[in-house]
Amino acid sequence: MRALLALFIGVHVYGAATFITKEEYAASLYHNPRGIGCQMCHGESGEGRRIAQYKHKGEKKIFEGKPINKIPFSLFYHAVNSKIVGMPRYYLTDTEIQTLYYYLHREEFKRAAAKRRKSH
Repeated sequence: MRALLALFIGVHVYGAATFITKEEYAASLYHNPRGIGCQMCHGESGEGRRIAQYKHKGEKKIFEGKPINKIPFSLFYHAVNSKIVGMPRYYLTDTEIQTLYYYLHREEFKRAAAKRRKSH
């Protein structure tokens, strides 16, 4: 968890003059990063989702968006920047990728921050 928090320490996107909260920005990226939103294939919370079920040459096939809410940041970052069959390329910035990861783990970040405040 500390590694995840350290990842965001250097990212300063939300200053005092910001008109949108970090949560609102993260949600907007997740729901519409560049056209189709992540939730369409990966579910509202990144839990994964069945997209289609079909038969190919008599064999039942399932096309699904994999769960992305439990993977470490390094795998998440790699997946977003890779060519994956069925996944659109978004060409997101590092900050946008970090914000999407925050969106999927925001409750963990909030708990860790509260725990740090209590320990000081």
